[in-house]
Amino acid sequence: MTLGFAPPTATSLRSSSESASRLARMVEPAEWAAAGVPLLRNPREVVSGLHSRHTPTPATAVLAILDHEERLAASASFVRRPSPADGWEFRNVLLAHLRRVIPHDLRRRSPVRTAVLLYCREGDERWTEEDGAWMWGLRDACTLHGLRCGAYITLTRGGWQVLGEGRGGRRPSSDSPPLPLGEAPVELGRLAPRTASGATEPLRRVAAR
Repeated sequence: MTLGFAPPTATSLRSSSESASRLARMVEPAEWAAAGVPLLRNPREVVSGLHSRHTPTPATAVLAILDHEERLAASASFVRRPSPADGWEFRNVLLAHLRRVIPHDLRRRSPVRTAVLLYCREGDERWTEEDGAWMWGLRDACTLHGLRCGAYITLTRGGWQVLGEGRGGRRPSSDSPPLPLGEAPVELGRLAPRTASGATEPLRRVAAR
């Protein structure tokens, strides 16, 4: 009788390769902090404003584009599909929503607008591989749309957290009711959001299909 290990099947090899690829498409907090992501002047106002406008629940992502004065130019929210966290998939869905709500800035020598991503999820404020995949996707989507890559923010039952910066707060949280827009911080209300055509219209939520 011959003893030994059975050779890996094609299925197991493919599964291992896919898992390794997903791990390569994520960013850890230390790498994110070292990349020089621009800091928000008042992250609490940004988070509160987006929470009031989109009322995210767990598995909801809110993508916001801010101008050079940190005013809201456009935003979209959508629910993440249940699938393994993959930065490439996240990049594609973020890029699709960017194309729907705002023109690209690829012709500019340097970006003037910044994309910020708020993701509402279960768990606590500690970094997860899912967060790392969203960070990779946001960075890549911004490059392809001519935007500056901005903050990645998680919203959980414990509150909100700007990953890679160490700034956060207890309110709003994923459980807290949204403030009426009239009572929300004003920074995000100064500029009427624009659609991809450039025409001004009331803010709309873009839902994933």
